[in-house]
Amino acid sequence: MTQLGEIQQAILNGESAAVGSLPVPESYRGVTVHADEVDMFEGLESRDKDPRKSLHVDDVPVPELGPGEALVAVMASAINYNTVWTSIFEPIPTFKFLKKYGKLSPLAKRHDLPYHVVGSDLSGVVLRTGVGVHNWKPGDEVVAHCLNVELEGPDGHNDTMLDTEQRIWGFETNFGGLAEIALVKANQLMPKPDHLTWEEAASPGLVNSTAYRQLVSRNGADMKQGDVVLIWGASGGLGSYATQYALNGGAIPVCVVSSPEKAAICRKLGAELIIDRSAEGYKFWKNDAEQDPKEWQRFGAKIRELTGGEDPDIVFEHPGRETFGASVYAARKGGTIVTCASTSGYMHQYDNRYLWMNLKRIIGSHFANYRESWEANRLIAKGLIHPTLSKTYSLEETGQAALDVHRNAHQGKVGVLALAPQEGLGVRDEEKRAKHIEGINAFRGA
Repeated sequence: MTQLGEIQQAILNGESAAVGSLPVPESYRGVTVHADEVDMFEGLESRDKDPRKSLHVDDVPVPELGPGEALVAVMASAINYNTVWTSIFEPIPTFKFLKKYGKLSPLAKRHDLPYHVVGSDLSGVVLRTGVGVHNWKPGDEVVAHCLNVELEGPDGHNDTMLDTEQRIWGFETNFGGLAEIALVKANQLMPKPDHLTWEEAASPGLVNSTAYRQLVSRNGADMKQGDVVLIWGASGGLGSYATQYALNGGAIPVCVVSSPEKAAICRKLGAELIIDRSAEGYKFWKNDAEQDPKEWQRFGAKIRELTGGEDPDIVFEHPGRETFGASVYAARKGGTIVTCASTSGYMHQYDNRYLWMNLKRIIGSHFANYRESWEANRLIAKGLIHPTLSKTYSLEETGQAALDVHRNAHQGKVGVLALAPQEGLGVRDEEKRAKHIEGINAFRGA
């Protein structure tokens, strides 16, 4: 049996604590993009770029473990849109991020390689910890959030997301979670929720924390009870958590989806006010250069029809270019548009009269700090927020999983198994799981 096989077997046998006495292998399999292929999609439209061609599963060396870091045996991971961006080399190849990071210090130079191990989610078991780590030890079952931060400057010590050397692990750094072993900073680690399987526990990390900061945190929209919250893509990887937070927080979600199937998922979560924008035929752009304000007005009228005449207090924005003009228009007077991601394009256009004359606010929100991520994970562990995993692929099928997300052919989150040989493993509290099984499985088979 290989060294990695021994680690895997110990974890599968429920003997995670034993991994600290097992040798760390010299190499592992990871999902990579290659620096010499960054031009492979040149001339193609974004929608025609195929992650299956650019994402590889390679044997790569285990990186050197530095102070304040941890090596984690990865049982499962998940696909986020940043993996799609990485795989199609947009908006820029991620090797530019790695090269910039590599100039920071001799230790950071490890990340500047001709291959990039991608992925910003994981669940697994701590293998080793570096000098100065005292909250975690080998054998701990963990999940990881994706904030990589240096914290040597003053800016990050109020909100770590403002640190001048803040990066997203597995996107702007190397050695990500779509692999059998990952390298993280110890302050990325959080306890694995004990009622979830490995693949379920891996799936919330990035999107759950992002939605928490964007909607709940005082750093975001600071949602309160009774707020009307317009949620774009409400059954998707990010929107499905926003929908849950709105419902749990006593707000009134208005869920925007693109099919009857996605509307059904929102109803399963408990939402009642739903707009199927495909069925309603909204076309916010007349052409590539000009938007249609009459469509904004029709959209706003539909929202008021559902809410009894109320406009949204908060608009949960992440599609970007396609929807942003409508979002600014639709928010109530004094309302808030909180935005991240821009999956349909970064160059937003809106009519500023609706913003300035109606005293609306646009808030930029990007991932979450450690405290926000910890709180979001705590809610998962308590069964108050549930993972939205719909489908799981093997490590070798990561390209297909990323293609699903790229083409919006998925619901919720798409998981990837790493060292876990099959789904359904890793549950430590069956009684708690039984209490929440309906919520846990809400997206399964969708």
